[in-house]
Amino acid sequence: MSFSKLQLNEPILKAIKLCGYAAPTPIQEQAIPKALAGQDLIATAQTGTGKTAAFVLPALQRLSVPSKSTGRSKGPRVLVLTPTRELANQVTAAVSTYGKFMRIRSGAILGGMPYFEQQRLLSQPVDLIVATPGRLMDHMERGRIDFSRLEILVLDEADRMLDMGFSEAVDTIAAATPASRQTLMFTATMDSAMAKLAQRLLKDPVRVEIAGKKTTLEAIEQRLHAADDMQHKNRILNHLISDSAMTRAIIFSSTKRNADQLAGELSAQGHSAAALHGDMNQNARNRTIMNMRRGKIRLLVATDVAARGLDVAGITHVINYDLPKNAEDYVHRIGRTGRAGASGIAISFASFREMDSLRSIERYIGQSIPQQVIPGLEPARPLRRSTGGSSSRPAQSAGRRGTPSSGRRYSSNPASPRPFWSKSDRKGSSEDGYTREKKWDAKRQGGKIGDYRFSKVR
Repeated sequence: MSFSKLQLNEPILKAIKLCGYAAPTPIQEQAIPKALAGQDLIATAQTGTGKTAAFVLPALQRLSVPSKSTGRSKGPRVLVLTPTRELANQVTAAVSTYGKFMRIRSGAILGGMPYFEQQRLLSQPVDLIVATPGRLMDHMERGRIDFSRLEILVLDEADRMLDMGFSEAVDTIAAATPASRQTLMFTATMDSAMAKLAQRLLKDPVRVEIAGKKTTLEAIEQRLHAADDMQHKNRILNHLISDSAMTRAIIFSSTKRNADQLAGELSAQGHSAAALHGDMNQNARNRTIMNMRRGKIRLLVATDVAARGLDVAGITHVINYDLPKNAEDYVHRIGRTGRAGASGIAISFASFREMDSLRSIERYIGQSIPQQVIPGLEPARPLRRSTGGSSSRPAQSAGRRGTPSSGRRYSSNPASPRPFWSKSDRKGSSEDGYTREKKWDAKRQGGKIGDYRFSKVR
């Protein structure tokens, strides 16, 4: 199917052609006609499937027709809610790109930016607003925005908004809009919480579901490296980033502090590196992303704030320095590469402590991530993995069910194995050099080794 068969107006088709798009993606092909028909829509699709255009193009089509509102409202006809500032900026850029040959007024309302510019935007007639819930609520409470002529409400990454605690804000914003509005909800997952949200906000919605997870993964080569500790991760990372084929990479860290520290270490080694996380003000975040787009930054060390909404062309590699806690975030992270038909490489580090996260990820994506070993950087403690892929029960070690000598059963539930030692037992650093066997012997008998004190297992 070509875009011309979607019955979009000529200025929109002209902009699409300028972008070099030959045909709509599956989510665009299925969602756009339903949105153009005025139906409420629930679209389930992963990152990298082209969902932004799936709602921006119908919104622009609606704006190409004069408003039927007879009031004097200056408020928007289209409102797009997004969970993060990066995603808001991405959507705003898409509106400018696809609406290049249209006369529309649009803008962004998001945190971390001066209020003055946003107040000026809202003081004049505006057609489309992209907003994050928190900052939009601020303007609503001050009476600066009127939704009386709103025609379309878009919830982009709705599941992420719920994860970030915006459920009440979304309900409040939706309640301030006309009941006659059309609502388009885009989400990567559809669980009970999402179903309840859809039931509250949508009217007889149609469903579109794209197997975007597999589509995204097919374009990305996935690799896994076992790492003993942080020092081992750093040695593996230094080896990987020395590859000239890694022209632009995102390295994902679990915390803001670690992102800053790792970016600083890489910069000190002579690499063009920078951090990106939620504690940075919006100007600094925009400047960092722009520098990466311009090629001034080769290695971007980011927290999950960049997993959704960061769209930088030419990302050749994604490195999970720390595995994400949620398996779904793994797909969003690696989806930063392999975009727009290009191939990409996703490399993950996993320590023994991250085995639960690894198993969860492999179950979610329906495959085992191939493990690789770099000569000279072999792990001292290889990962024990099940051989049956995602459908197999996680491998059980003697330490989880009992020791070979005692035959004693320590856990009646193999799906929830007892750890080698609990947090309440542990005192001091885990990087102590004591062997697993010594710890287990102390655990069975009761006693103390080094900074660890154990109570006897009964």
